[in-house]
Parts: sequence; C-alpha cells; structure tokens
Amino acid sequence: MEFRIDRTAFAEAVGRSVRALPARTPVPVLGGLLLEADAGRLAVTGFDFEAAVRVEAEAEIAVPGRVLVLGRRLLDVCRVLPDGPVSCALEASRFTVEADGTRFGLSTLPLAEYPALPAAPTPYGTVDAAAFATAVAQVAVAAGRDDTLPLLTGVQLRLDGGEMTLSASDRYRYAVRRLEWKPGAAAEGVVEALLPSRRLLDVARSLGRCGDVVIGWDPAGGGGLIGFEGGPSRTALRLLDGRLPAYKSLFDMAGAAVAEVGCEGLAEAVRRVAVVAEANSPVRLDFSAEGSVMLRAGFGDDVAAQRLPATLSGADEMPVAFNPAYLLDALTSFESPRVRLELLGAGQRALLHGVPDPGAGTAGAGTHRHLLMSVKQLV
Repeated sequence: MEFRIDRTAFAEAVGRSVRALPARTPVPVLGGLLLEADAGRLAVTGFDFEAAVRVEAEAEIAVPGRVLVLGRRLLDVCRVLPDGPVSCALEASRFTVEADGTRFGLSTLPLAEYPALPAAPTPYGTVDAAAFATAVAQVAVAAGRDDTLPLLTGVQLRLDGGEMTLSASDRYRYAVRRLEWKPGAAAEGVVEALLPSRRLLDVARSLGRCGDVVIGWDPAGGGGLIGFEGGPSRTALRLLDGRLPAYKSLFDMAGAAVAEVGCEGLAEAVRRVAVVAEANSPVRLDFSAEGSVMLRAGFGDDVAAQRLPATLSGADEMPVAFNPAYLLDALTSFESPRVRLELLGAGQRALLHGVPDPGAGTAGAGTHRHLLMSVKQLV
C-alpha cells in the first residue's frame, strides 16, 4: 500500500472518521481506523458497532491496499504535519507518514480481527443539510445525559410524507422541531427511529455545509441502522430500542396565559441574575399585564433582579420559576427575535414558541416548540 494525499484532505478524513471510535474498548482493533486506497481514492473508516463513519478523499494511489492504524495516534500525527503533500506507505508491519522532511512510523493492527462493516442503508430521501443541522441542535438540548436511561438520551426521528419531525425529552423538558424533507422513490409509509442524540448531533454538524443530506433506510428492517450521507462523508447509526412517549397531550395548553418577550434579552437577563443563585436554585419570572416581567434569583442578601418589557394576556399576573440552565437551553435554541410562553402556573407546564419577524409572515411559525416544567416552589 502506498499513496500520496494533500495534508488538509487527509487530516479532515481522519478527523471525521475518528469520531466514531469508542473512548475506551476491550477490543483493541476498534480503536483503529481502516484506510483503503484504490482507484484514485482513499477511504478512511471508523467503527464501534454503534456507528460507522466513512470519509473519502482524492489521492494518488501508487500501490492499492488496506491497513488498520490506531485512530487517535494517526489524528495526532495529522495535526502536526506541515502543509502540503503527504506520502504514506505500508512497510511490513509499519505504516509510515512523511511530509516535507518529517517522517512518522506507526504500528498497525491485525486486519483479520477487524469486524465486518455494516452495509450502507438504501437511499430513502434528502433534507437540506443546514436546516437539518439546526433542527437537530434545537432538540438535542432536551435529550438526557444519563446513559443508564438510554431511551431518554435519544432523538426521535419521524418521517411522514414530506415532513420530518425531530423530538427529544429527559422527562423535565420536551423539544419538538418539524421541517421539510424530500422522500425518494423508495420511501413509503411512516418511519420512526430513535437515535443517540450526541452521535446524531455530531453527524448533523459535520454535514451542515454539504448542501443536501441523503438519509438511508431499509424499509424491510435495515439491520437497525439509519444512514446519513453528504459530500465525501457517509455515516450509519444504530438505533436505540424503544420510542419516546407521545407529546400531543403534553403540548395541549388549553386555558394557559400567554406571555411574549424578546428572546435574546430574556436569555441575557437569565444569565445575569442567575449568577447569585445556588446550584439548582430557580430563577423566578413575574409577568404582569401592565407590560413587564421581573426576573429574580438568589436568597438572603445574595440576590439579583432585572425588569424587562413583556406582554401578558389571559391573566393579570403570572409568577413562574425555572431551572436557569434548562430555561437558557430552551431560549438559545430559538432563532426568532421574540419568544411566546404559554403558562399554566407554578409547578406546571410551560410551552415556548418562537415568534417570527412581522415581515416574515407565518413561515416557520410553530415548527419548533420547547416544553419546560416550571418549579413548584417559587423563590
């Protein structure tokens, strides 16, 4: 095996693929990246049974072949290589990397012990890459972080006709985002898949500038995998078991008071007053029909307060309190200049929507909603 490749392209391919490698594994070969050189292309693959990432790049192939190299060690080498062409070769059991007089020798891993890679799922449709990356980021903030409850660490993807719905919940909040996608010829019926949120967020970010993302799915079962392909990168993620609880009844806010306030201003005020709050202490928001909201946080002599302009309808006043981190996650997930809060009262649900610019019409209205539980005991 011998090839020559641009340093930037090589580093990008290695950097993207290494994200699929496990942080720790009892199987040494899973810490390796598979490099395959043939027909003017270098393919770099990372795999850990839960995800497979394959990135291709143009290369001058002198001798085709395959090699398995420790992924993070190779990434460290790529980071310090000088700019320009990089020459790589397999010499007996050593993989050499050379650029502008700098030479590295890396040990290889046994190819015979490397597991078989999953087949790429069938192309099922496409979605705008930038819109998909934004949507995933908006809902992933509501996914759980506790790996002992894997169901709640996922983002649920639903494909129904020309609409894609993404949702996530950790029991204390529930985020939902809808967007358009283009079903392909193979698309039929409704698809529901629960995907690990951190993996999906990483994939969406890496493909955000690819124009369109091709979603792969096999209607007959697909081996529990869903695929995402854009530009030179192709990723397959293994599904989590189960599905999130239905949110339709949770999002029914009949009888709620409705407040509206500037999104960025409210987020900045929450950050400011929460400085004096103890860990897990809430921030209180007192909405008034007179046209303002007062934010308060802290206890005893360590307190902070700020008043902002706001509107309230459906009640003369509405006091609520939230975990400041959860409230900030929700507010910063919106792209609109203003946010509308449907409020049932302390200790009850609160539903946040983005409010588009008046000149933007209703485009995008209601496509992103974020449900929060307010704190029962007000400060």
